Amino acid sequence: MTDTLPTTALGRSGIEVGAQGLGCMGMSEFYGPADLTESRATLDRALELGVTLFDTADMYGSGHNEEFLSEFVKANRDRVVLATKFAMVRKADDPTYRGIDNSPAYIRSAVDASLRRLGIDTIDLYYMHRRNLEVPIEESVGAMAELVTQGKVRALGLSEVTGDELRAADAVHPIAAVQSEWSLFSRDVERTVVPAAAELGVTFVPYSPLGRGFLTGSFASAGELTDAKDFRHSMPRFSGDNAVHNAELLAPLRAIADARGSTLAQVALAWVHAQAAVRGLSVVPIPGTRSRTRLTENAAAATITLTADELAILEPITAQVAGNRYVDMSFTSAGRE
Repeated sequence: MTDTLPTTALGRSGIEVGAQGLGCMGMSEFYGPADLTESRATLDRALELGVTLFDTADMYGSGHNEEFLSEFVKANRDRVVLATKFAMVRKADDPTYRGIDNSPAYIRSAVDASLRRLGIDTIDLYYMHRRNLEVPIEESVGAMAELVTQGKVRALGLSEVTGDELRAADAVHPIAAVQSEWSLFSRDVERTVVPAAAELGVTFVPYSPLGRGFLTGSFASAGELTDAKDFRHSMPRFSGDNAVHNAELLAPLRAIADARGSTLAQVALAWVHAQAAVRGLSVVPIPGTRSRTRLTENAAAATITLTADELAILEPITAQVAGNRYVDMSFTSAGRE
């Protein structure tokens, strides 16, 4: 094995991970059909490159993603740090339904279901995927803490929480990681949750660090998405004039990439990695891919150090982005601040 990635601590959990993880959602759903043979080869290649944090959730493919990862995780259990999530509830007879359940009873049943699908005894990092305001966060985290005591979970995480919610949760049980969207196109987390994570020693795990692919320079409109079921069709940033405008914002990114002999994706990921030093916390982005080629390209970004001048050139991009990251922002941390 050739490790190219540096490692970092996962909060105060005592778990070490490669400085870049792999988001596995697209191997089952949301970005069009996947080649499962290539996806499995991508998982194996990730380990070769030093990627050790693999991210899934019980709702990805309605359980399929956990089941797909099971064989890989079991075959490499001593090297894989497996993260999964609970809270988002789906209905078989209504593909558009998304409920959020943070109740202790649901948490207890969800973890057992995930363990069965994964075929393992312990989940390394267990996230609350989304927040339901009707359940006190202290109550939910208290139930999650019981799973640690029972040996079903090693460390706890939260997704799309505010700074105040993170502090309240961490007072109940140490939170190892907080996961939210963070990229050159999405920086709302810097208002409260990033400072709180830095203060508490919580690792930040940015999902969609490539702006769901937009920061790769591959799109100027939703019309360029090849699959009708690709959920980016519904995202404001990929729609109409917004997409055309946002594509023009990539010019500074492209100039830096050209000067370095890098790709736009590598520069965008290098910006996310740079936030560790800028913000004073551990940062482990989890770009998703189903391709060994893209995976190798992404992993190389972890060793690119952008200069202060380059960071200054990229700084104005976010304020000019057209469109929210979701149609409905109510379930995001930004929607509650």
